[in-house]
Amino acid sequence: MTGIRKRIGLLGGSFNPAHGAHRRISLFALRSLRLDEVWWLVSPGNPLKPAEGMAPLATRVLSAMAQAKRARIRVTAIERELGTRYTADTLKALTRRYPKREFVWLMGSDNLAQFHRWRDWRGIARTMPIAVIARPGYDAAAIASPAMAWLRRFSVPLPSFVNRGEWSAPALVTLRFDPDERSATAIRRADPDWALRYAGPSPRDQLTHRRIPSGEETTAP
Repeated sequence: MTGIRKRIGLLGGSFNPAHGAHRRISLFALRSLRLDEVWWLVSPGNPLKPAEGMAPLATRVLSAMAQAKRARIRVTAIERELGTRYTADTLKALTRRYPKREFVWLMGSDNLAQFHRWRDWRGIARTMPIAVIARPGYDAAAIASPAMAWLRRFSVPLPSFVNRGEWSAPALVTLRFDPDERSATAIRRADPDWALRYAGPSPRDQLTHRRIPSGEETTAP
């Protein structure tokens, strides 16, 4: 049918490395929110995380592509092309660049707990709806967070959110599923040389189709 805009979930992060929990969360969001796709936004650099131990962008993109195979997931480093450093700026740029898409920002409860530290976090909430995905050990902190105190008034039940004709913001929907305790930190600790598995030709961005130079070093929520 013409006139129906595709619904896209956006999952941002360092993906240092990408792992099965990223995939599982994304597949769950695809089903629960009836999304057409999920885009993984691999960040060139996150100011809330130390640069030490951060693999090159191309390496992290390759790890994400390996996890996203055979799923309705696109891996992109579009922030590199947009020149945006902060999530608020990236999301505004994406809504301008892709006006025929409806976006929802996918966020783990661990990120919601510190959301008030993000640059212009209220601006993010006003740009597109937010879907919070439960994560073990962080739910209590998320519920008690300063951001949740403001966002709570915009909470929408999942059925109402999914079935509404058009999405609007601010809106907050909470998704709950079986906990997945895998983390990039634990993977790096168990396998410090994980990045060596992703050495190879420069990957091509699955959204912009541009090459991401191999070995490019990192430089935001």
